[in-house]
Amino acid sequence: MSRRSIPPLPVEPPQTTFESSLGGTKLIEESFDSELARRHRYGMIFEWVCWLATWGSVIILGVLIATMAWQAMGWLTPKFLVSMPRRNPADAGILPGIVGTFWLILLTAVLSVPLGVGAAIYLEEYSKPTLLTKFIQLNIANLAGVPSIVYGILGFTAFVRMFGLAKSEYLINLGIGSLQLTLPFGRTVISGALTLALLSLPVVIIASQEALRSVPPSLRHASLALGATKWQTIWHQVLPSALPGMMTGVILAMSRAIGETAPLVAIGAATYITFTPGRLNSVSEAFTRPDKLAQVPFDSFTTIPMQIYGWINEAKPEFQHVAAAAILVLLVILLISNGLAIFIRQHFQKKVRW
Repeated sequence: MSRRSIPPLPVEPPQTTFESSLGGTKLIEESFDSELARRHRYGMIFEWVCWLATWGSVIILGVLIATMAWQAMGWLTPKFLVSMPRRNPADAGILPGIVGTFWLILLTAVLSVPLGVGAAIYLEEYSKPTLLTKFIQLNIANLAGVPSIVYGILGFTAFVRMFGLAKSEYLINLGIGSLQLTLPFGRTVISGALTLALLSLPVVIIASQEALRSVPPSLRHASLALGATKWQTIWHQVLPSALPGMMTGVILAMSRAIGETAPLVAIGAATYITFTPGRLNSVSEAFTRPDKLAQVPFDSFTTIPMQIYGWINEAKPEFQHVAAAAILVLLVILLISNGLAIFIRQHFQKKVRW
C-alpha cells in the first residue's frame, strides 16, 4: 500500500521582539492620544463655563447699574449731595449720610485694623501651637461667618445699652471746649463704629495671618542671624513684606462695613436726621471748632445705606428715584475708597524684594 502524504500546516513566521514592542507602543500612543483629546475637551468646557460665569456676572452688574442710573437720572445733582433730607423728594439730600458714613468707617478702621493686625502678629509670630491658640483660631474662623445682624444685637446690648447700665452724663473740659459724654453710649457714632469693628475684626485677623504666613521663613532667619531681635525682624522685615496682603483684608473688611445696614438697624441708627455728627456745618469748622470735632463720636448719625433703607420704605413713589441716586453715590464712594486702598497696596508691593 502507498502511504498518502499529509501536507504540512502553514506556520506563521514568529514575530520578532522589535515588532511586538512596536505594536504595543502604537496601542499606548493611540490610548494616550484619545485620553489627551478627552482632557482637552473637558478643559475647553471648563474654560467656557468660567467665561460664561465671569461675563454673566459682569452683564448682571451692568444691567443693575444701568437700571439705577436710569432711575436716578435728573435726581443725582450737586444740590442732592450737599442738602439735608427733606419730606419733599425734590428737595431731599444725602449730606448727613455721606458725612456719617465717613466718620463711621474712619472710626471702624481706627478700632479694627490695629487690633486685627496685632492679634494676627501675636498668633503667628509669638504664640505656641497650644490647645488655647487652636481654640482661638477656631473661634475667629467661625466668627467670620456669623450673620451681621448678630453683631448688631451684640452691639445694641454691649454699647448702646451697656447691659442695662443706668444713664449718666459727664461734662468734660478739654481746654478747647467742653465734651458731653453719655454712658451708655446710646445710638451714637461710637456705638456703630464699635459694632462694625467687631464685624470686621475676624476678616482683618484672618487676612493678616495669611499675609504673615506668605513671608518666607528664610527672611526671618537671615534677620535673626544678623543680630536683629524678634521685634526688629517683625517690624523691619516681616510687616513690610506682608503689608500688601494685609491691605487686601482691610479693603474687604471696610468695603463690607460701608454697605452694612442690618447691624445699624439693630443698634437703632437714624434713617432721617437733618444734621451731621458733631453739628459740623463745614470742613473748616473741624479746624476752627475742635470742641465740635471731639463731639462727633458721641453724636447721633445716619449712613448712606440707612438713608436708602428709609427712602425705599417711603410711600411717595418719587423717593424710589432718590434712593437710586443714593445707591449710585454709595457705589462711587466704594470705588474711590477701594481704588485708593489698592493703589496704596500696589505702592508697597513694589518695595517687596524676596
